[in-house]
Amino acid sequence: MTMDDASMVGLMGRVTGTVGPGLVGEVIVRVRGGAEHFLAYAASPKDRIERGTVVMVVEYLPPRTVYVSAAYDA
Repeated sequence: MTMDDASMVGLMGRVTGTVGPGLVGEVIVRVRGGAEHFLAYAASPKDRIERGTVVMVVEYLPPRTVYVSAAYDA
């Protein structure tokens, strides 16, 4: 079974490696009955999203890359 754009977009995750300008971050997302790590970029290129922040997937690039935004205002 493979993930497609529609099934990943909107999922929530948590930043495990800072996401921001000039950085390739990392997030953990609950998917396929478990939790998986994905490389992550900020949906807005100027945003910096710190470790521990809850994020939402806004775009998915198979196989392991996501664009995310903070799920809640700081």
